[in-house]
Amino acid sequence: MIDDQDTGRALPERGVPADRVLRELRGLREGDRPTHGGRLFAYVYDPAVPGLDELAAAAHAGSAHVNGLDPTAFPSLLAMENALVGAAARLLGGGPGTTAPDVVGSVTSGGTESLILAVKAARDARPDVAAPRIAVPVTAHAAFAKAARYLRVALDPVPVDPATLRPSAADVAAAIRPDTVLVACSAPSYAHGVVDPVAEIAGVAATAGVRCHVDACFGGWTLPWLRRLGAPVPPFDFAVDGVTSISVDLHKYAYAPKGVSVLLHRDPGLRAPQYFAYADWPGYTMVNPVIASTRSGGPIAAAYATLRHLGEDGYLRLAAATRDAVAGLADAVRGTDGLRLMAEPESTVVCFTSADPGLDLFVLVDELTVRGWHTQPQLAYGELPASVHLTVTASVAPRVAEFGPDLADAVAAARAAGPVELPAELTALAATLTPDALTPELVAGLAAGLGLGGPVSGGPVSGGPGVPGADGGAGAGGAVPDRTAMVNALLNAAPPALRERLLVEFVGLLQRPTY
Repeated sequence: MIDDQDTGRALPERGVPADRVLRELRGLREGDRPTHGGRLFAYVYDPAVPGLDELAAAAHAGSAHVNGLDPTAFPSLLAMENALVGAAARLLGGGPGTTAPDVVGSVTSGGTESLILAVKAARDARPDVAAPRIAVPVTAHAAFAKAARYLRVALDPVPVDPATLRPSAADVAAAIRPDTVLVACSAPSYAHGVVDPVAEIAGVAATAGVRCHVDACFGGWTLPWLRRLGAPVPPFDFAVDGVTSISVDLHKYAYAPKGVSVLLHRDPGLRAPQYFAYADWPGYTMVNPVIASTRSGGPIAAAYATLRHLGEDGYLRLAAATRDAVAGLADAVRGTDGLRLMAEPESTVVCFTSADPGLDLFVLVDELTVRGWHTQPQLAYGELPASVHLTVTASVAPRVAEFGPDLADAVAAARAAGPVELPAELTALAATLTPDALTPELVAGLAAGLGLGGPVSGGPVSGGPGVPGADGGAGAGGAVPDRTAMVNALLNAAPPALRERLLVEFVGLLQRPTY
């Protein structure tokens, strides 16, 4: 891939010609999962629209050096941001002629930033509360927990029914305390793709005088189109009284390049605490609507170009293709002995689990990977079993007919291989080890014992191509093995706190500088 002493060095002694740099980048990308082609069911969103990548890349390049720090200096970026916010507001029940005519919003870098800002706005709106809290279903995105830790807000988890995978409004009401500043719900939840009872939850929040945020990062740009296509989508947006803010990611089902989400508030007063302003220093007065100060205009311009090019008719077509793909994948799961759907699909997710003790889901994930299907394993939690998550995009539609036979073959191979059997010492370790007892030596021993030349890369591990290893390539530090059922089995046997610490330590081993 790279053939001299400067291999993998970001700052070589002598500059490298542009064509070679691009060749090196293409070489590095060869180890990645495929971002196009409908075989990766997580992380990326591919509409399979010819020419869209090139349009977005050109728009990104044209505004890459525009700085969102000062919108008065770059009115083009301000205009595009306002247009994106307006489009999201109209799609989600706000704007002129609705019951929420004064919706305002901000463009953020992603769903996590949108959720952090929603929590910040709720916290800062209540200076009278010394120890603020948020009430969040256990199926809500982990970014709420991240927001709580970053902002020093207590998180009160709300249980979900193991059959419906939804929280009840009564349980949400029971979780609300005098110092609760925000209640959250999902439309839909990422893990299982089901829509929480937003109207009921927003009602109990309003009765308590508490803000209600709807995390529609995942589904906010698909549910409205599915509703227009006749799907029975429950109320979830600003048409619901009591919903005070909504987040929606444009880099998911709006099919914009990575780095664009929108956070909406029902009115400007609700948004005001989101801002950070500071004038008590001799430099310029800083005013930021989002976490970042300097922001590239590239992602915003790319999103603007994407929405303009696809239009409402384009998104309807993409939603119809995705709906049909979801139905086909769900049929394949239903028709496979030993598997069952976690929930009947309501949006763009197919999630299934094993109904056969002899069929190990983590082995199945490896077998699907061997056949070119990259899925996302999810670990057991409480009464909820381990499962396999498929995020379905429009690009999957032409591949659906291939999935069923490959799934059946993978299931047969997983049964033949049998369930993963952890060594007795690892099983005992997972049951008794505390996070604080992890030492660097123990982590290194675990990694070696699991066949990891380096650590896993965040969350449950999908089988697939290894990361570049310690041969000097970027990302030096080791490689993930092609089959990772043993790793996932260990994580699944460990309680959540130990899972977190193990993954932090493993990822820490991977993220080491290349010299």
